[in-house]
Amino acid sequence: MKRILAILGAVLCLAAASDPADRLPDPAQEARARELFREVRCMVCQNESIDDSNAELAGDLRRLVRDEIKAGKTDDQVRAHLTDRYGEFVLLKPAFSWGNAVLWGAPFVVVVLGLWLLFRSFRNRPADEELTADEAKRLDGLSDD
Repeated sequence: MKRILAILGAVLCLAAASDPADRLPDPAQEARARELFREVRCMVCQNESIDDSNAELAGDLRRLVRDEIKAGKTDDQVRAHLTDRYGEFVLLKPAFSWGNAVLWGAPFVVVVLGLWLLFRSFRNRPADEELTADEAKRLDGLSDD
């Protein structure tokens, strides 16, 4: 069953390629390339994969991915080549790293720290004290003016 689905997926991928000359001759390689196309960001469109984009750079990236696969590279090697060349931004779903965790977690830390400081400042406010007789007399003198 898996084999039939793989063959069907490869045939559909062949039909979806824009130019028959761009397709890889091996349907399994073309299917791998199409999977990678969905993971790579178009650097012009920025929120589209190179599979969905019609930009010239997306076409260049599709050719690059196909060339890498044709050369016998694994999917991880193709991703590594793209990130080495264009940075991690080229992947629609970047891999976990501590740098990414800090980037995504910093706003939450700032909000929690701000709330903590706000509550601490309310809790540490001095209690309202009554005025001394001298202060009350001076205040009455000011309000009479």
